[in-house]
Amino acid sequence: MPRNLILILFATTVAFAQQYELGATLGYGVYRDGTIYSASGTAEAGIRNRFAAGILLADDFSTYVSAEFDYLYHDGHPFLQAPGVKSDMQGNSDALTCGLLFHFKPRDRRWRPFLAGSAGAKQYVVAGPAPYPQPIPQIASLTTNDVWKVVFAAGGGVKFRPMRHMLLRAEFRDYLTTFPRQQIVPVPNNTARGIFQQFTPLFGVSYTFDR
Repeated sequence: MPRNLILILFATTVAFAQQYELGATLGYGVYRDGTIYSASGTAEAGIRNRFAAGILLADDFSTYVSAEFDYLYHDGHPFLQAPGVKSDMQGNSDALTCGLLFHFKPRDRRWRPFLAGSAGAKQYVVAGPAPYPQPIPQIASLTTNDVWKVVFAAGGGVKFRPMRHMLLRAEFRDYLTTFPRQQIVPVPNNTARGIFQQFTPLFGVSYTFDR
């Protein structure tokens, strides 16, 4: 067999030697919330800090780069808060993102630090009734509308391989969306400002397998 053909076959085999990862994560979502301004005063509007849990599926298609699909559930309740007033309602969010992980070391290393970036959709879901009466109706209201938002996520972390088909992960993700105005509704002519950021440290375990 010609030498060039052998090299081509070897390169093709290496190029298609992919590894897949299926895992679960658990963490805690801490929010940077928004503010609603009005002639009657200001109110803080946002999502309560609560636990988060997710699943992931990744394709480690090259030496340093992998594609990853993530689903993350956050048990956070929408709320409104002003001096002397605090009210929320049952709710949660579901984030579906797809992105890339950029590793600093090849996949055969035991420790693999990485940076991550992704985009997708996030749904702010209401799971209970709206408060009655509304806590600060002159500024804003909490409604039972479920809202979909475009979400961007960025972060990084490290993977550790204690055995051949097992990975342990520790990472941090920042999920960003615009203000969900259809769920936390300002009174007309009032101004809602702020990017909702869900700062989320996560710890997980994954199973890896080759194609």
